[in-house]
Amino acid sequence: MASFEPIRSKMEAESIAASAISAFESTFNSLVSGNTGMIPEDSISPSPDLVDATSIDVSPDTALLSQTVVLKLNGGLGTGMGLDKAKSLLKVKGDDTFLDLTAKQVMKMRKDYGFNVKFMLMNSFSTSEDTLAFFAEKYPDLRAEEGLEMIQNKVPKLHATTFEPAVCESDPSNEWCPPGHGDLYAALVGSGRLDALIEGGYKYMFVSNSDNLGATLDLKILTHFAQEDAPFMMECCARTENDKKGGHLAVRKSDKQLILRESAMCADEDEAAFQDITKHRFFNTNNLWIRLDKLKEIVEKFGGFIPLPMIMNSKTVNPKDDKSQKVVQLETAMGAAIECFQGATAIVVPRTRFAPVKKCNDLLLLRSDAYSIDSNFIPALNPACGGKAPVISLDSKKYKLVGKLEEATAGGIPSLVNCTRLTVKGLITMSDKTKFVGDVSIINTSDEAKAVPTGELKDVSLDLTAV
Repeated sequence: MASFEPIRSKMEAESIAASAISAFESTFNSLVSGNTGMIPEDSISPSPDLVDATSIDVSPDTALLSQTVVLKLNGGLGTGMGLDKAKSLLKVKGDDTFLDLTAKQVMKMRKDYGFNVKFMLMNSFSTSEDTLAFFAEKYPDLRAEEGLEMIQNKVPKLHATTFEPAVCESDPSNEWCPPGHGDLYAALVGSGRLDALIEGGYKYMFVSNSDNLGATLDLKILTHFAQEDAPFMMECCARTENDKKGGHLAVRKSDKQLILRESAMCADEDEAAFQDITKHRFFNTNNLWIRLDKLKEIVEKFGGFIPLPMIMNSKTVNPKDDKSQKVVQLETAMGAAIECFQGATAIVVPRTRFAPVKKCNDLLLLRSDAYSIDSNFIPALNPACGGKAPVISLDSKKYKLVGKLEEATAGGIPSLVNCTRLTVKGLITMSDKTKFVGDVSIINTSDEAKAVPTGELKDVSLDLTAV
């Protein structure tokens, strides 16, 4: 059996916290024991009905805010969208970035309720410098607060057959990868923040992704969580056809524990059941509520870490070279901790609390007049959309990268408020002098970007190739 000791030595040489090493050892042991991380369909039952956040009947308790910390996961570079800095520094509405709107949300809540709600970021080594410089320049009061930043750990990539630490002589930085957002717990422990927060009187933590501006500290949900006295609560949304490939909530038959099953944990033969949204009805939004004292109890029970289920991804050591050494990257998901908290619960929330920007489709929609920013600095669908956001489908080969979207919209963002569906195939340029209405399809098969006509385009299919 492969030994963990070479991995331990490599991690210790990088001064990685003991909690992170212990967590990775747990994941590694799962790998070498032959565990594939798969969760068979016949081992689970569908999630039962969940409490609906819109029907919660509680009186919001503002005093809870003094015991609550808001943490945003901010470790992503947005490399999938062609970015080389923190994704949260991307402008999403006018001149405001994700972090601008998040900072304004926090400051507005503090002003409205009169409580200095604690705010934290989990950055990575890649996002820390840019993020702190941003806060120092624009929000110096937040930057000056103690404990604003916590750094995500890193873990070694492993040789695909020997499971020894992978080597990349051309660029040793390629030998490391992020451990997934399940690292939240090890980072809280290893940085000393968990103990410091508990000693400071904090009891509740609300965690969400920095690219999800809908995930704000909702006082009614916080009050419900406190009154339920649950150790952990996951916000879920009802799955639609668009969500069928994402992870879902389930109940493990052996002990009736709520668990999270991600797509990487599903065998091919179970894929049809996995994607059955009438059977597995709820997906994890990555908006989590955690009792810090209960988290500490679990960490102490397992000797300094939480034993999260393993997620294994097959890659190459150099992500830009398909012929380089094959490796496995071991990750964990923070939502998977639901199975570690006895008595954990979940709640169904409106789709407005799950609005991440993962592709240029999402970014174009958010930047358009289909969305506005409300008085609490939260993106809100324009009432003129009739409660349903336009469906945007940009050519995935042409508009995978943000830079290409910027080129296409250099003349301004077209109006989408009365659009139901916009489909784009090929290279185009648009401007704020164009209004898309109804179902619009635009095609350009040439290699040269073609300009979309100005004025109103309603329920049309345009071929700009010969223009």
